[in-house]
Amino acid sequence: MISAHEFVDCARDVGFTWYAGVPCSFLTPFINYVIGDASLTYVSATNEGDAVAAVAGGPPRGQNSGLGNAVNPLTSLAYVFRIPMLIICTHRGAPGLADEPQHELMGEITGQLFETMRIPWEYFPTSSDEILASLTRAKSHFVAHQRPYALVMRKGAVAPHELENPVAAERNRATAINGPAFDAISLKTLPSRTAALQMIIDSTPLAGSVVLATTGFTGRELYAAADRDNHFYMVGSMGCASSLGVGLALARPDLQVVVVDGDGAALMRMGNIATVGAYASGNLTHILLDNEAHDSTGAQATVSAHVDFASIALACGYACVHRARDIDGLRNFLKSRTTNGPQFLHLKIKTGTLENLPRPSITPAAVLERLKQHIGQS
Repeated sequence: MISAHEFVDCARDVGFTWYAGVPCSFLTPFINYVIGDASLTYVSATNEGDAVAAVAGGPPRGQNSGLGNAVNPLTSLAYVFRIPMLIICTHRGAPGLADEPQHELMGEITGQLFETMRIPWEYFPTSSDEILASLTRAKSHFVAHQRPYALVMRKGAVAPHELENPVAAERNRATAINGPAFDAISLKTLPSRTAALQMIIDSTPLAGSVVLATTGFTGRELYAAADRDNHFYMVGSMGCASSLGVGLALARPDLQVVVVDGDGAALMRMGNIATVGAYASGNLTHILLDNEAHDSTGAQATVSAHVDFASIALACGYACVHRARDIDGLRNFLKSRTTNGPQFLHLKIKTGTLENLPRPSITPAAVLERLKQHIGQS
C-alpha cells in the first residue's frame, strides 16, 4: 500500500498535472488528494469516455465497470490521433475478490480488454519503490508509440485520504436564452451547414483560436471550406468533441476554443454539457448545428426535434445561451462572446451536404501534430 501523495507527487515530477475521471471506491483516496491540491487540475466527468476525451494527455481514471464507456474514444480518438495518456483503471471483480455481481465479468476480462485495444498495462504500484519505474515505463511507451498506457489498481493499493474540498465553486450562469423559440420551424428555410461553417471560419482568426469539428459531414465540410492549421477534424469518437474542447480550453486559457457539434453527437453524450457548464471558462464556445438528422449516414431522424438544447445548456450552467435559425443569428452570437464562462448556440440548419464532399487528405495523426505545432505545444 502507498499513500496518495507518493504517487501523485512522483507523477507531477514526470509531467502529470491533469486528471479527469469518474469515482470508484478503490480510487477515493487518490481522487481526494488530487482535488485537494490546488496545483493540480481535476475534471469530474459524467462518464469514463468523456474523461478520456477531456484529458487527452493526462490520466483519466475510473473503475473497470465503466471501461466499456471508454472503449470508443480509446480506439477511435486516442488510437487514431496517436494521443498518449495514462489510464488508471480499478480492478473491481478481480478473480478471487468478493465483490458486487455487476463487476464479475468485467473483473475477469479487464486485462484482455486492454490487450484487445492494444493498450499495454500493468498493475498500479503498491510500494513506494515501484512508482517511478512504473511511470517511467508509461512515459517510454508514450515516446515510442504516442498511444495510451494503463495501470490497473487493485483494492487497497492506496491508503485512505480525506476529502478537503467537497463543494464545487460557484460559476457565472446565464439567466435567460437569447433568440426565438423554434416553434413550427420550416427546415427548408434554414441555412446550410456549409454557410454556417464559413461564418465560423470568418470569425476565428488563425492565430489564437482552435476549431474542433465533430465527426461526419461537419468535419469534412470544414475541411472542404478551408484546411487551416487551427482546425481539428474529429473522426469516430462520436459525441466527444465537447469533451475534447473543455479539456483544451482548460489547459490553454490563452486560446479561443470553438466546438462545432451536431445534434446526433450531442445527444449521444449529452452529459458532457453539464461538465462544460461546470468547468469551462469564457474561452470555450459550443455551437450545435442541428438538422434533426444523422446526416452522414442517410439523414435518419434524431430525436432532437423534441429536445430544447438551449434550455439544457442554460440549466447546466453555461454563461451565455443563444438560439438562432439564420446566419445573422450566428454572426451576432460570434460577435457577442462573453468572458464569464462558456457560451452556447443552438443553430437550426437544413440537411444535405456538398456534392462530391471530400475527405481530409491529411491523416488524423498529422492533423493533431499540425495543431500542436500551431498552438506551440510539443
